Amino acid sequence: MENSTERKFLGFKLPPKTVWTKRAKSDLRTGLLFLSPWLIGFFAFTLYPMVVSFYYSFTIYHSKRAPEWVGFQNYTELFADDKFWLSLNNTLYMVAIAVPLGLFASFLCALLLNLKVRGQAFYRVVYFLPSIVPTVAGTILFLWLLNPQVGLVNTVLGIFGIDGPNWMADPNWSKPALILLGMWGMGGTIIIYLSGLQDVPQSLIEAAELDGANWFQRLWHITIPMVSPITLFNLITGMIGMFQYFAQAYVVGGGDSLGRPLNSTLFYSVYLYQNAFLYLKMGYASAMAWILFIIILILTLLLLKVSDRFTYYSG
Repeated sequence: MENSTERKFLGFKLPPKTVWTKRAKSDLRTGLLFLSPWLIGFFAFTLYPMVVSFYYSFTIYHSKRAPEWVGFQNYTELFADDKFWLSLNNTLYMVAIAVPLGLFASFLCALLLNLKVRGQAFYRVVYFLPSIVPTVAGTILFLWLLNPQVGLVNTVLGIFGIDGPNWMADPNWSKPALILLGMWGMGGTIIIYLSGLQDVPQSLIEAAELDGANWFQRLWHITIPMVSPITLFNLITGMIGMFQYFAQAYVVGGGDSLGRPLNSTLFYSVYLYQNAFLYLKMGYASAMAWILFIIILILTLLLLKVSDRFTYYSG
C-alpha cells in the first residue's frame, strides 16, 4: 500500500488516502482465503447463534411454532423462579469451593512433580492420565468408586472404622463427590503450573539460599509470585468452565432425573438444558444463557481489575 499526500477538509487534517497496489490487493485476497474457514465457522456457529439467542430471549419460542415477542417477560419470570436461584446457588458453590481447591491441589502436585527424583517422567504421566479419560467414562467410574455398599472409597474408610456416606444419594455429599471427581482430572492445570515452575529463574532461588532463606520462604516470596500470572489464568478459565458445569451432573442424573438427589446437582447449565430440550422453552433458556454470559463477564472483568494486587509480571 502507498499513501498519497496529506488532505484537508474545512481546515481539518484528514488521514492520507490509501492507494491499494496490485500486490496489496493480492495479499489481501490470499489472507482472506486462508482465513475463510475460520470466518465461516465464526459467523455460522458463533456469531449467528448468539444474535439469534439474544432475540429468542425476548420471545416465547417453541420448536413447533414461530417466536412470539414478549419483551422482558422471560427475564422477570426467571428472577421469580425458585429453581433458577437454586441452580445458580449450586453453581456458585462449585465455583467458590471447587475452583480454589483445584488450583491449590494442582499447584502442590506441580511442586512435587518438579522435584528432581528418579522416575520423574513416569510420575508426570501418571498424574496427567486421568485428565484424558472421557468425561462420561470417568464419571461412571467414580459412581462405582463412591458406591456406598461395594465402592472402593467407603471400603477403605471402613478399614479405619469410618462409616462412609451415601455419596450420590445424600444431598449433603453429592457436590463434594463431584468436587473429588473434578480434582481427579486436574492434569491439565498441573501441566500448566509445571511449565510455569520451570520458568522460575534459578538465579533468584540460589540468591535466596545464599541469604539463608528456607524452603517455605523461597516458595512464598519467589515461586508463588513468579507463577501468579498462571494462577490468574487458571482461576479465570476454571471459573468460566465451572459456570458451565454440565456433563458430570448429567451422567449422575442419568438423563431422566437431572438434579438428583433433591436438586443438589441441579446446576445452572443443567437447568438451562432442561428448559431448552426437555420443556422446549427455547426463549426461557436463551434468557438464562444471556444472564450466565453477563455473570461470567462481570466476574472475569472483576478478577482482571483486582489482579494487579496479587499478580506479578517480571517484565
